[in-house]
Amino acid sequence: MNYKLAHKILSFCIAAVWIVNGLFCKLLNFVPRHELIVAKIMGTEYSRSLTIIIGCFEILMSIWILSNLRSKLNAVIQILAIAVMNILELIMAPGLLLWGKVNGIFALALILVIYFNEFYLNKKSAQQT
Repeated sequence: MNYKLAHKILSFCIAAVWIVNGLFCKLLNFVPRHELIVAKIMGTEYSRSLTIIIGCFEILMSIWILSNLRSKLNAVIQILAIAVMNILELIMAPGLLLWGKVNGIFALALILVIYFNEFYLNKKSAQQT
């Protein structure tokens, strides 16, 4: 198996998740529910501004993923960000989540994919060369 190619493809897919959520869902506001979640957690006064800031960070995350710089640190930060965001949403805004409490299962799946990609595939691709 070509681990390097698998790692690159999976990294691209993970980056796509971040860019779609950051650009389309938050910056362009195609999914207003995201701003409602931010408003529920942080208050309504600055919810649009905070949603834009979060979206920008998500876009930066996708660029960082594709750069492959300090990829282990990147993976850990992704995992922590996804865990914290989803725990906050599950506790403070469960009614606004697309799949309700099942969102946690999708978040866990993404965390496992990120972990597998960085700490298994990337390690195997390094050994392969």
